[in-house]
Amino acid sequence: MKNEREILSKKLIRQNSFWSYDVQPSAVVPDDMLIEKTLLYLDLSDIDLLFKMFSYAKIKQVWRERLAIQGDYYRRINRFLAWKYFDVKDPDKYLKTIETKHINKLLCNA
Repeated sequence: MKNEREILSKKLIRQNSFWSYDVQPSAVVPDDMLIEKTLLYLDLSDIDLLFKMFSYAKIKQVWRERLAIQGDYYRRINRFLAWKYFDVKDPDKYLKTIETKHINKLLCNA
């Protein structure tokens, strides 16, 4: 797993995917961040590698908590990920439900 993690981390660093973070080439990227950035910026073979490194549940959790709640900003990629990797039958409805729950949670905590 260390070698795969290193491969993905280096690809993300080379692509400047951590532009808003101070990430050094030798840094250990946290699991959640590695999953999020790989889903957003790397190709399908790299995403497939994620599923060898982490459990389906872990990847789906990160996707739901960090990406699926973003609304229109990541709409196209989220629709694809929902369909391709998370076996969601109606991605638009599913994403709308996740977004609504997230907004309601924010409003209740405000």
